[in-house]
This record gives sequence, C-alpha cells and structure tokens, in this order.
Amino acid sequence: MEMLRVATAGSVDDGKSTLIGRLLYDTKSIFSDQLQAVERTSQQRGDEYTNLALLTDGLRAEREQGITIDVAYRYFATPRRKFIVADTPGHIQYTRNMVTGASTANAALILVDARKGLLEQSRRHAFLASLLRVPHLVLCVNKMDLVDYDEGVFDAIADEFRNFAAKLDVGDLAVIPVSALAGDNIVSRSANMPWYEGASLLHHLEELHIASDRNLIDARFPVQYVIRPFSSDHPDYRGYAGQVAGGILKPGDDVVVLPSGLPSRIAAIETMDGPVAEAFPPMSVTIRLEDDIDISRGDMICRPHNQPTVSQDLEAMVCWMGDEPMRPGGKYAIKHTTRPARTMVKDLRYRLDINTLHRDESAPTLALNEIGRLQLRVTAPLFTDPYRVNRTTGSFILVDESTNATVGAGMVL
Repeated sequence: MEMLRVATAGSVDDGKSTLIGRLLYDTKSIFSDQLQAVERTSQQRGDEYTNLALLTDGLRAEREQGITIDVAYRYFATPRRKFIVADTPGHIQYTRNMVTGASTANAALILVDARKGLLEQSRRHAFLASLLRVPHLVLCVNKMDLVDYDEGVFDAIADEFRNFAAKLDVGDLAVIPVSALAGDNIVSRSANMPWYEGASLLHHLEELHIASDRNLIDARFPVQYVIRPFSSDHPDYRGYAGQVAGGILKPGDDVVVLPSGLPSRIAAIETMDGPVAEAFPPMSVTIRLEDDIDISRGDMICRPHNQPTVSQDLEAMVCWMGDEPMRPGGKYAIKHTTRPARTMVKDLRYRLDINTLHRDESAPTLALNEIGRLQLRVTAPLFTDPYRVNRTTGSFILVDESTNATVGAGMVL
C-alpha cells in the first residue's frame, strides 16, 4: 500500500491540529481510551466541545496556550493509502520545526482562517513549502462555518492565494473549503456547501498521484553498509546495503562507484524477501557487483554517463536551526546522504526575508529560524544533485561538533 507524507502549514490558530484530529476521528484511527482522555481533558479545561486538537498537541505548554510548538507525527490508513501527517507549528519562532516537518512531505496542507484571509505567516509557509519542493499544495480555507459557508469569502481567498502562488514554484495546487471543527469536507462532502463541486480533503489526498514525484531517471545509491558475513554458507559474499535515492537499478546494469570512479556491473539486487528484478526509490536493498571493488559507507553507486556533481564547494540555501548564530568562517560537521565530512562557511551571499522575498546582501550572519544562501567548503568531495532535481542527494544537515546539535538544514542549488 502506498504511503503519503503530509505536513500542515499556516498561521497560528488556523486550526491545523484540529484538522488532523478530525481526520483521525472521522477515519476511526484513534483508540477509545485516547478519545476518552481527550474528552476528559476538554471538560477539565472548560471547553464547550471535545477538543480534537488535543490528539496532536501533547506538550503541556501546547495545551496551556492552545498552540503547536513541536512537530507531532500521526499515522492512519484508509483502504486506499497509508498516511503520515506532520502537525507543524505556525509561530514564526518555530520556522525550523515547520521546515523539519515539510522536508520529507509529499503534500502540504496550508490552512487559512476564512475570517482572517491570507496572513503573513500563510504566505511564509507557502513559500517555505515551495522552497522545500513539496510537490503538492492543498489550500484549506478553514472555519467556513464561522462565515456562514459563504462562497464569496472562499472565492476571494482562493483567488488571492492563486495569485501569490503564481510567483512561487508550485507544481500542483488544490483549494478546498472546510470546517475542521464541524467536519465539513474533511472526510466526506458537506451538504452545507452545495456550491463546492470538488472532492473532500481525504478523497483528494487518497487520489494524489505521487509516483511521478520521485526522480526515476538519475540512478543514485548511497552505500550505507557493507555486508560481509564470513560464514560457511556465504564465504565470498559481498553486498552493499542502502536506500535507493534516485533512478531505477537492475541486474546487468553498468555502474560506476564514486569517488574511485571504478566501473562494474550489477550482479544481483536483494531484499529481505529475496532477489528483485529492479530497485527504485525509496526501496532499501542490497546490491552485489560482479567485481570486487573497495567500497565503503559514504560511497555512491551510479551510472557511468549520469553522475552527480562531485565537488568540495557547495552553494546552498540553509535554514538556520541553531540557538547560536551562524558564523561566517565557522566550522561545522556536514552530513550528506551517508557521507560525513567537515565544512567551513566561506561566505553568506544573502539572507532571505521570507515575508517580502527580499535578499539582504549586507546581512552579517544568520540567526535562529532565518534562511540564507551560503557558500561552503567541504573537507571531502560530496556527490550532490540540485535539490530541485533530487531532494535526497540535494539536501544535507550541519552539526555543531561541540554540542552534536543539528544547526542547519541545507538545499543544494
């Protein structure tokens, strides 16, 4: 069964947590004791209704303030598809959390309060979703029950957002009027909005075509682990385990190993369930080659005439996640696919104002939650593709070696 990763986005109090709670409730994906606990907490808080947002807002500070702070992941399934939903925060000071939740998403649900229309944070999160190359955006105009299900209000917000999205790199956009609190157009079509002729939110997510979102052209296989059993049953076995990051690999394919550049041919591709005829993203497989080549963790198997960029110099957009500001000239550990190295920040080209999309070329540093374009020098060559081409080989993280904390998430340009 196919898996769809979904991230929520939008401004504070637009109803992201309630929407996810409604999806879980209406698809009968929560246990009775969970529902009883939420009902009990709602009564203790004095809520007039069962607050479904409590299904995802589990931190004490989140429940006290009625906001989302950390990214909460929830899982549910329908007969058609499995879902992983990331409930991300709307506050500007938690931009890094939103980036974390959306970085692996197939689709982003951008919520807008029908009473307030598009806010600054709504635009900010739409921009971040496009920057992170989330293939599918769904604008959910929420709280339609509080504007008497007015079609004019919905049309005005939808038109304004489409005009804004035209400036961004958005491949697929859908707009759905919903009420997360009342359940309108969440799982089934609502009788309160007969003027809306589209699908419900769940039906739209079930029908999203995501197979073509993966890069099936550029074969990329970062080696994660070398398997040498040294057993009597497999005395000469040598396999290279990892997750396919791009393209399609088959036995008999000519390949080359980076960084050595040595050629070989795929002898077999194996999984826990036995040999397979082909491997594609995001399959985890073991590849055996016809030749005994010195290959270790961090190397990459690819095609002879379709190779990633091999370089020690990177240009990248980086979302800064560290409490301490980024230091030009600062040294950090960098992790790219399965390949670790160390890097130095050579230059901050500009800091991006994600409200106005203005480039501040005079910015001296990047502070927490800010995004900028950096030039990096790496101690060992990395095998990269532009992030817009491959989200796996085009992304990396920066780590503060003194604290081992992740301080930056980068997208190769």
